[in-house]
Amino acid sequence: MWLNPEEVLLKNALKLWVTERSNDFFLLQRRRGHGEPSSRISGLLVGALDTVLDSNARVTPFRILLQVPGSQISWVIASGAAIEEVNKHWDWLLHNLLHSLSVFENKEDVASFVKGKVKGLIAEEVRGRQAAQEDDPGKFREGLQKFELHFGLPSSEKLVTYYSCCCWKGRVPRQGFLYLSINHMAFYSFLLGKEVKFVIPWAEVTRLERVSTGLMTEAIRVSTRQRQREFSMFLNIDETFGVIGQLADIALRRLLDSGGLELDRVLQQPARITKRILEEQAIREYVLALFRLPRSERLYEVASCSMWTPHSRCHTAGTLYTTDGYLCFSSREEGSCTLLIPLSEVLSIEKAESTSLVPNPVIVSVRTKKAFQLIELQDRDELVENMNSRLRSLQWKQSMFRSKKDSKRRLSSPAPYYTFYYDTGYSDEEEIEEQVLRNTVNSEALMTAFHQNQPDSNGSKGMDRVKERLWDDHFSEFGRGVHMFRTEKIQRLVAMGIPESLRGELWMTLSDASSDLDSHQGYYSSMVQKSMGHSSLATEEIERDLHRSLPDHPAFQNPTGIAALRRVLTAYAHRNPKIGYCQSMNILASVLLLYAKEEEAFWLLVAVCERMLPDYFNRRVIGAQVDQSVFEELIRERLHELAEHIPDLSTLSSVSLSWFLTLFLSVLPFQSAVYVVDSFFFHGIKAIFQLGLAVLDANTAQLCASTDDGQALMILTSFLEQVGSEEASCVPSSPPAEETSCINPVLQTDITDLINDSYMKFGDLTVRQIERLRCRHRIRVLQAHEDTIKENALRLVSTDVSISPENLSDLYDLFKTEHFISLYWGDTSSAAAAEAAAWCYSDTGRSFLERQYRLDRPQFKSLYGLLVPWPSSSNQHMDTLANRTFTLLDKDHNNLVTFKEFASWLDTLYCEDLNDKIRLLYHLHIPPALTELEDDPSLIKSPLVSTNRPLYVSQSSGADAGNEGEVKDYQEQLKQMLQDLAKEKKKDVEKPLPLMNQLEFIQFCKTLYSLFTGDQEENDLFQAIAKVTSLVLQIGEASHRRPSSGSEVTEQEPVKANVAKGGSMSAEDNWTVSYAQILASLLTEQALVNFFEKTVDLSAKITEARETQYQQRAGLLTLQHRTS
Repeated sequence: MWLNPEEVLLKNALKLWVTERSNDFFLLQRRRGHGEPSSRISGLLVGALDTVLDSNARVTPFRILLQVPGSQISWVIASGAAIEEVNKHWDWLLHNLLHSLSVFENKEDVASFVKGKVKGLIAEEVRGRQAAQEDDPGKFREGLQKFELHFGLPSSEKLVTYYSCCCWKGRVPRQGFLYLSINHMAFYSFLLGKEVKFVIPWAEVTRLERVSTGLMTEAIRVSTRQRQREFSMFLNIDETFGVIGQLADIALRRLLDSGGLELDRVLQQPARITKRILEEQAIREYVLALFRLPRSERLYEVASCSMWTPHSRCHTAGTLYTTDGYLCFSSREEGSCTLLIPLSEVLSIEKAESTSLVPNPVIVSVRTKKAFQLIELQDRDELVENMNSRLRSLQWKQSMFRSKKDSKRRLSSPAPYYTFYYDTGYSDEEEIEEQVLRNTVNSEALMTAFHQNQPDSNGSKGMDRVKERLWDDHFSEFGRGVHMFRTEKIQRLVAMGIPESLRGELWMTLSDASSDLDSHQGYYSSMVQKSMGHSSLATEEIERDLHRSLPDHPAFQNPTGIAALRRVLTAYAHRNPKIGYCQSMNILASVLLLYAKEEEAFWLLVAVCERMLPDYFNRRVIGAQVDQSVFEELIRERLHELAEHIPDLSTLSSVSLSWFLTLFLSVLPFQSAVYVVDSFFFHGIKAIFQLGLAVLDANTAQLCASTDDGQALMILTSFLEQVGSEEASCVPSSPPAEETSCINPVLQTDITDLINDSYMKFGDLTVRQIERLRCRHRIRVLQAHEDTIKENALRLVSTDVSISPENLSDLYDLFKTEHFISLYWGDTSSAAAAEAAAWCYSDTGRSFLERQYRLDRPQFKSLYGLLVPWPSSSNQHMDTLANRTFTLLDKDHNNLVTFKEFASWLDTLYCEDLNDKIRLLYHLHIPPALTELEDDPSLIKSPLVSTNRPLYVSQSSGADAGNEGEVKDYQEQLKQMLQDLAKEKKKDVEKPLPLMNQLEFIQFCKTLYSLFTGDQEENDLFQAIAKVTSLVLQIGEASHRRPSSGSEVTEQEPVKANVAKGGSMSAEDNWTVSYAQILASLLTEQALVNFFEKTVDLSAKITEARETQYQQRAGLLTLQHRTS
């Protein structure tokens, strides 16, 4: 294969290579030891060396070198594992390049030409591989070439797909092409001699909508913080809108919250994203949400088929989805019939004889001696082989796990469960009781020991017995366990409330937490033991919330319940430190412990936090906020009257946040709230959306009549508090102080009726709709977080700078864009470092504070060149100043600059007076900004001041008397300045600046010369700085000589600058000047004062920087990739 040219200093180093073919410019070499008799010692040695080397360090046995006649340097341009592969490349070089190279007179041009050609071949291969993945490779290759030509982005900016469409500007449509890449969307149009093109980064997209107006049938509106763009005339607007939403969602999750939001491994590598990958990912997200599968599951096959459903006595048409560990079936009508079969439960997958009535049947047998029949499967043979391959792999892993577990069991005794021990001042008896609890495992649900119901609650027990019989009938018809058929009938049973005796089992079944429990035997006990004794922020928060979890329930007024809750929460925090512990987890875990065994409660909590409520419990609760935004849109779509009367739905969504986070447990009476949890485990988050809409629908009239937010809150609170159940109507939630009758004087809404009402009115809401809405609304939520972060950053900085709020906001955007550019096109290591630098933690490193953008040295140098008000004529000198500025601003010495430090630097340059600007320049020429390892040695080796003349500027007049008078004037100025400096020193007593030696002052002068080059007043500035330079050198010499001679400088003894060559000076150790002396000298020249006090328009500079930032950085990064 072709390789990026890599230098080889010795063409035959250590005699490891043998030349097979050669000419004036190319060598084909074979690795010694390959393809030769094994009896040769050299071949054996090289072969042994290659065998010992790690696979990443091994070299291919054949290679082609580019050599330039007369040069000792060669370049590896191709390699291969087989001689046939390398011979093809060799023949191509002979037929296409060799004859052309003879015309070059300069042999160095030969190397540049060949290396460029090879890189072009590599790029062409990459395009070819990318195009081959598309449905129409030729058409995609043409679009890719146009994309690269029109926009000039780096080659790493991968094009995903493109569409023909119209972009509307007012009432005028522009026909062109919309290009969608991994980081940007770009539009190009060229009609009637007019070109229109623009690029929108996904990171700037704040909203995606489908709109319809009178002028266009339907359009996609893309909103940023600056403007809106509308695109229409798509061939398939549904597909286009879906791809745009996916790419924006993926980019924002990767760029704005890579550490918090879960993102598939494939999508974490942008270079691998294609249109086909996006389509597969959309189906995968839907399947994971529909069946609530673990996020790590990979989707393999999607096949249309029919399944025999015994309860309906027929085959039900639907779709089969296969993943790493599951076979999933869903009927064509979502929710009508679903089936989940864990592969761990499967015994065999076999093909049966095909007939006209049962075409292409497949039989899946499970451990419960049941079998499921699938028919009408396309590509049945390949599908069955793939499923059996995964089944065999899983069974082998299970057998290995069991053998290891059995061996460990023989060597060690069973370990008890543990809990944390906290010194809380127990008495001896209490301490003994606590010790017992620490070694006790709760093998039963807490409700069995701490039952709330009264002994005489015959009505409740009778109701439970009726429910149990109904469920037994259901089990006999639809099956029992995780692979039972889930239909609308079970939905009605769940709405009635699951009986207490079956609640824990069915929760485990419906959530498939039972599979996790079976495949991780002993995992919970190990997590408890590992977490024992560890103290962290999570454990501190858990301890604080333990007694706030269902405080009215007897189970959590007892040390047994508290100890179990502590174990579950701390074990989960140890299992998943990314989540750790989040408020409301204690309430969920408490309810789970009431109806499930302790270990089962742990796995139920895992299922809820990691599968059923993804991203709900991360550091910024993004998932819950996304669902609140989705809930607002559902209110607008389905509750029109309420949306019209309350345009701002943020109040309602703020109230409903606790509904989603706690599954209504914090707002409903306990017995009613458990019914909601039952529905949640059956339907997932869809149940909470439906119930929330039903609650608002039931109170629409009162909410529309409410006058303020407080009244609306009271309406919803009072309604939810009186939602009861058949059990609660006769049974109080806690043991009463005195006897009461089973009479409920308050008119209540029955929870079963409310749940059934939500099914009837909003049952058409599907998981697919929710997932699509989440994708769009996640963009809004993440961008809202970015706006908050920006507001906080500007508020923090604005009090310390004089830059206008508008300019400060624009500077923040430039600063943030520079960070994103490194993520777009930087190499993997630099992108990872940039993203890691964007998160700020507390001093202890345990608690997350907020996202804070910071720039490293290359990023800062890029912005320096765009925003500095005095661009240097020398790129090398500007680079040196940028490096020193970064070192000066990096006060934390972590090689990162914050926005506050960046804004303070620009404020000095654009808004402060001459004194502060000179002070900044002074700081740049003394340590720590000026380091010993200065990159530009010419600053020291080439002093600006002559070493053989007096340090004063001679004037044009030729009279000696005039010269003497001028010297006298300078001596008078010197005396006056020394007096002024004494006053200045008094002002700077608090923060005295270090003195500057002669070498540092020479560099300071060179910087000023560089700043003045190209200015309109260049000549006057050069003459002024020459005068100031001579004057300061005289001051420095006078300060050096005065202590030894005790006399002032006079005209008879002009001061000489004794600067030794080679960077060392005989008098350097004592020659110094202060900042005040330099400032006073500069103030004597009006030209210099005018230059530094000249106002520079920061707004114009920002506008120019915004226009050139992308192209400049894209060019630099492209150049870096080509030279690397």
